[in-house]
Amino acid sequence: MTGTPLPPVVLASASPQRRELLGRLGIHFTVSGPEVEEVTHGEPREVVLANALLKARSIAEPGNLTIGCDTEVVLAGRLLGKPEDALRAHEYVAQLSGRRHLVLSGLAVIGPDPDDVRTGIAETEVVFRELTREGVDAYVATGEWEGRAGGYAIQGAGSAMVDSIEGDLSNVIGLPVPLLADLAPELRIPAGTDVPEPRGAG
Repeated sequence: MTGTPLPPVVLASASPQRRELLGRLGIHFTVSGPEVEEVTHGEPREVVLANALLKARSIAEPGNLTIGCDTEVVLAGRLLGKPEDALRAHEYVAQLSGRRHLVLSGLAVIGPDPDDVRTGIAETEVVFRELTREGVDAYVATGEWEGRAGGYAIQGAGSAMVDSIEGDLSNVIGLPVPLLADLAPELRIPAGTDVPEPRGAG
């Protein structure tokens, strides 16, 4: 790969967490927020993959390397999605209390040739501590749940609710870096890259 120029990289996401994770890899890229109607029901792995592809395809142009990603929280086989209000956020966090859940990310990379479509799915198991009603109230009051699948952010105040994690932390934050390295070797992401957690809520 040495000496081969990298095509323009475009991230199909409005997520500040994904922008920061990609930026910390030292990759120059631009951002284009996709305007798509996301799939919200169905088999979880199919949903995240479909949404990642929708996002990437909505902005892909020949000559660019386009990255699309969708991250969802799955509890007992059910997609939790993003809570629309504080009441639903409280419901989600209370449901996660003391339980194991799965964080799934669908990743789609479209190469400079539009027919070059690469996809994959990352999954991470997260276990929450047993939370009190007061603890759930306090977390929801932070507002960190807004726009977050499952109603929490693992790299912010939500980290205090987590008992254990098995798998890739960057996947839970919102961009599975090891999977991206596999799907887009031209980005030359070193194997085993340890990506620091983004600052603040994510």
